[in-house]
Amino acid sequence: MPRIELDDLTDPAYADLLRDYTSLKDVQLRARREPAEGLFLAEGVEVVRRALAAGHRPRSFLLSPARADELADVLPEDAPVLLAPAAAFERLTGVDLHRGAIASMHRPPQRTTADLLAALGPGPRRLLVLEDVVDHTNVGALFRSAAAFGVDGVLVSPRCADPLYRRSVRVSMGTVLHLPWARATTWPGDLDLLRGNGFTVAALALADDSVELGEFRAPERLALLLGTEGDGLSRRALAGADVAVRIPMDERVDSLNVAAASAVALWQTRPR
Repeated sequence: MPRIELDDLTDPAYADLLRDYTSLKDVQLRARREPAEGLFLAEGVEVVRRALAAGHRPRSFLLSPARADELADVLPEDAPVLLAPAAAFERLTGVDLHRGAIASMHRPPQRTTADLLAALGPGPRRLLVLEDVVDHTNVGALFRSAAAFGVDGVLVSPRCADPLYRRSVRVSMGTVLHLPWARATTWPGDLDLLRGNGFTVAALALADDSVELGEFRAPERLALLLGTEGDGLSRRALAGADVAVRIPMDERVDSLNVAAASAVALWQTRPR
């Protein structure tokens, strides 16, 4: 498809093409619109490349001329390429997109827990399970840790923030685009599905009966469960775990950021 040079991003003739990129500052609006309209956004040259490499189908691209040249080798022929000066992006999107590259992609069908387990199959596996992590930056960082330490998939609770939200995708460095993940339909009931498929559910929590992480012998099929940023795991989720583990730390600090805690725990429980 030919490139379309846009001198005026407010031109009503291009309103339909540009609608995917409007009001990016309105998190609540975007969080409703994107799943409902079947799209997500990939921001930055490397993330756009990773989205295409992972097989995600583009709806359109909004690029500065320089970024369009950088991506010329991977831009498909069947999606509009909208060209505009990088300085004009903020007027349209409401945010300062220094990277000069953003793509609207078709959102893939939502996996269930059963779908994820079927895709992973038997054998040694590790899952990261997130309960109600509502900050998109933390979700992206958690996916990045999961990918870095060889996790096979991620399961998020029904109220967890959208891993395909623009900020999550960006912070994850695009790893959310290739790492299999699913959203639980019943919570914490879906933990029973994990156990039924041979997983030991280990909750990262400061429980009275918790085991120090260094003393925990990770099983071949491990689901590491982490809770929301402020309150940690709910009582019901903690009750649904097989074991609680804790990261020992200086007594003057009671907890780590959830993404930092995941990196420590995933490193310690990595296959050896």
